[in-house]
Amino acid sequence: MLKQKFSPLLRKVTSRITQIRQIPPRACLKVLLLFAAAFLTGHLLARGIAALETAVSPVSESENWGLGFSEEGKRPTGNATIEELKEYDAWFAQDTEEKELYLTFDCGYENGNTPAILEALKNHNAPATFFVVGNFIRDNPELIRQMVEEGHTVGNHTYSHPDMSQISSPEAFEEELVKVEELYRKTTGEEMPRYYRPPRGVYSTENLRMAKDLGYQTFFWSLAYVDWQQDAQPTHEEAFEKLLGRIHPGAIVLLHNTSRTNGEILDELLTRWESIGYTFHSLEELTANS
Repeated sequence: MLKQKFSPLLRKVTSRITQIRQIPPRACLKVLLLFAAAFLTGHLLARGIAALETAVSPVSESENWGLGFSEEGKRPTGNATIEELKEYDAWFAQDTEEKELYLTFDCGYENGNTPAILEALKNHNAPATFFVVGNFIRDNPELIRQMVEEGHTVGNHTYSHPDMSQISSPEAFEEELVKVEELYRKTTGEEMPRYYRPPRGVYSTENLRMAKDLGYQTFFWSLAYVDWQQDAQPTHEEAFEKLLGRIHPGAIVLLHNTSRTNGEILDELLTRWESIGYTFHSLEELTANS
């Protein structure tokens, strides 16, 4: 019974073997070569696609610069240490026990507060760095020239304020900075200092490397507060509580020029910082002493 059941199958197998034996050796060789060529082509194509994906993929993950305060009057911890950032010519504070601080302002647009900020800085002979975007230079050339004439530094905050961590192309990264450089050169007749601050503090280590390759130094911060919300400006008391309580030796202070509160309190804030022994220094001094 088993023989009857499997007889048709045995006949088919025997027939296939007979057919294979009848194929000329040269034809068999051609078939084998075709299979080998197809396999090799597929293998090389797969490797090429994998290499391409590696080339265009971000090298490092996006991060938001953040701070952790454990004790008032002491330098906070950041996403990276001072030493780790130095590899990329980047800073978030000066490593010192001296009561030195570095004032910086992020300038996204002008709403009438910058003149008061400049006046307060002038009253205290305090240098500052203003990180500006493209439209700020284009719309406020007189303010830019005033900043430079009064001894301040104008830094690069990118042309369009994008998430720079999502830009993996060095050419696109450079374009965001070069367009600001060109506006600055047209406005002042000078070359722009190579100081860079990532918009919103969003960055990747690959971004830091690209900035360094372009000759830029990157500046984060070690003291800031929520001063950018136009419809929820902090009171003077809230601002003083944060900015006096968390000041520390070597602080890079981030303020926004668009803050009405900052324009109103800056003169008194600088006076209070001076009263507890702080002196004001430029980022040029920070980098020269690091």
